[in-house]
Amino acid sequence: MRYNAGEIITAMITPFNEDLSIDYNSLERLIEHLIKTGSDALLVAGTTGETPTLSHEEEAQLFAFVKDKVNGRVKVIMGAGSNSTQTAVESSQKAQSLGADAILSVVPYYNKPSQSGMYEHFKAIAQSVDLPIILYNIPGRTGVNMQPKTVAKLAQDFNNIVALKQSNSDLDLISDIKKISPADFIIYSGDDSLTLPMMALGAHGVISVASHIAGSEIKRMIQLFKSGKIDEALKIHLNLYPLFRKIFMAPNPVPVKAALSHFGLIGEYVRKPLVVLTDEEKAELFAITDNYGCFVK
Repeated sequence: MRYNAGEIITAMITPFNEDLSIDYNSLERLIEHLIKTGSDALLVAGTTGETPTLSHEEEAQLFAFVKDKVNGRVKVIMGAGSNSTQTAVESSQKAQSLGADAILSVVPYYNKPSQSGMYEHFKAIAQSVDLPIILYNIPGRTGVNMQPKTVAKLAQDFNNIVALKQSNSDLDLISDIKKISPADFIIYSGDDSLTLPMMALGAHGVISVASHIAGSEIKRMIQLFKSGKIDEALKIHLNLYPLFRKIFMAPNPVPVKAALSHFGLIGEYVRKPLVVLTDEEKAELFAITDNYGCFVK
């Protein structure tokens, strides 16, 4: 295996103070909570971390803080994607200089590149750094879908392209990717609700949002599945399924921030154009989230 960041990578939220500056005190508590509840790696500056509204300087400061507080206990991965290839290259090089264990690099969004354009984009990134690279395919946000042949060619041509975060509900694509990609190429589910189904097709784990709330249960589900206890893993999946759905009732990370605020871990603040949940929406959310993890009341 070329690189293994573990089974649960938490796409970590960025806590804010009421004035919308980064809340480093809450961030330190969050780091400890995530490590304690089973995260094998923390993804800093992903979409869940509200990177569209973070400056590059804030991203670097955020990463440096997390890396320092983690102190080698889990891996720390940096989101370094862009729809500009040159910007993505520069962000990837910055991540390497900051000591990232790996980077997550999203398919270019909005400008809708062809498959050959995607290949050239990730080729430039792979040739610019020595870091392990996790590709991120999320057609619902980018407007384009990276095809299995493109994923496989990138994995075959570049040893530092080591994994894929797949946020696409078409599970046939997982079979296609597994058939034609190198045996040591890792697939992560990019959707909590699809973790168990994707693992049945050979996925290694999940890049998770729900792990903020139910990391220990998700870890247990994965370990049970891998030890052959399929029925027990399915029971956990079905128990967690309402949570998996409800934390995406509004644009991510608004619901998970509301839940973590409700549990007293962080403030609920988000930067515009995101807005906090209404009281009615919070009541609907908390009716579900109060049943899970170390936050059970």
